[in-house]
Amino acid sequence: MATAAVLEFMQKTAENETLRQQLESLLGVGDGNISSEAELDAEESEALGERAPLVSEFAAKHGYDFSTDELLSVVEAFQKHQAGEMSDEDFADLIGAAIVDESTGDTDPKVANPLKRFGRYLSKTYLGY
Repeated sequence: MATAAVLEFMQKTAENETLRQQLESLLGVGDGNISSEAELDAEESEALGERAPLVSEFAAKHGYDFSTDELLSVVEAFQKHQAGEMSDEDFADLIGAAIVDESTGDTDPKVANPLKRFGRYLSKTYLGY
């Protein structure tokens, strides 16, 4: 799932200072930390949209293979979710995360494969569940 590659790359910007600084330089705005919906500000979102081909190439050089369209899809989902135009459930579906029932701790039963488990991990990071 290439969306997972986009999210892995985005998460790595919080963990790797060199990568973050290089991305900041490439975007020309923000701090290079695009690791979560909260960290991705409007200027960075716009710059990611304008420079998506460069960001995809940059990410590929660091081992994250995804298309420009996949990057734009994730950025657009972040923007829509931030603006309240996308529900938590739709956002979680798009990024491959599971919605956790807080009362029982149960997750969607489709979370059996490794990518879905990774999505569940990301849901804790990106959605705060």
